[in-house]
Amino acid sequence: MTTALPFVHSYLFVPANRPERFSKAVASGANAVIIDLEDAVGADDKTAGRNSLTNWLDSEEARANRVPILVKVNCVNSGCFGEDLRVCRRPDIAGIVLPKAERADDIASASAGAPVYPLVETALGFSRIAELAKAPRVQRLLFGAIDFKHDMGIDGDEDELLFFRSQVVLASRIAGLLSPVDGVTTDIDDLEKIARDAAYTKRLGFGGKLCIHPNQVPIINRTFVPSENELRWANRVLEAAERARGGAVALDGRLIDRPMVLTAQRIIEDARRRNAP
Repeated sequence: MTTALPFVHSYLFVPANRPERFSKAVASGANAVIIDLEDAVGADDKTAGRNSLTNWLDSEEARANRVPILVKVNCVNSGCFGEDLRVCRRPDIAGIVLPKAERADDIASASAGAPVYPLVETALGFSRIAELAKAPRVQRLLFGAIDFKHDMGIDGDEDELLFFRSQVVLASRIAGLLSPVDGVTTDIDDLEKIARDAAYTKRLGFGGKLCIHPNQVPIINRTFVPSENELRWANRVLEAAERARGGAVALDGRLIDRPMVLTAQRIIEDARRRNAP
């Protein structure tokens, strides 16, 4: 299983102690599945969760699976971190989600098993976001908005978090990471809200979103994958730029500049790589 996951937009959580849900999660259409050993599993079920994860990964079903599997381990000072990492040291784990990431040393400890996805969800972690983004083997930053709001005493999901989300995007770009992934929307049945939340964070520069229910997956995939309109626009931009051969040219009343061409190229490349066998 490749560890480079540039076009993963939807990450679906499934509790590690609910192995009967693993196959459903893989079949949900999610671009990646995160098997959660942390807050979805009670203290008394941690060992059972690790065993369920290992048993499933050893099964024929899992060996035939082509969906990247990530594991959300317990935080560094939980007392479970070492045992979780031992389970994750295998080639079929595409990444480790590290909750409450606050120090580059924590990431270094986790990265022995697989590429790391730091979950920024505390004030201290956010204050060190540049350090976390530049730590070795970091694949992508995840923004845990719910826990972050609780830690900061923030009430609200959009303007109240605008500065913090923008800084996550900025830190990712400066560190040369893939665009970050936004946290979950807890309203499972309100599909309009998940669509609004996904569209909002996409506009801010996020490249994906965490999911807690399979119903959320198709909406997130549709939001972050280039639409037919976006593809048509991108093709028209590139065609106009090609005809201009480096000269100034306008399209729909707007001058086509280099950032617009680069955006169009990125959209086309996204679609091309997604359709590649």
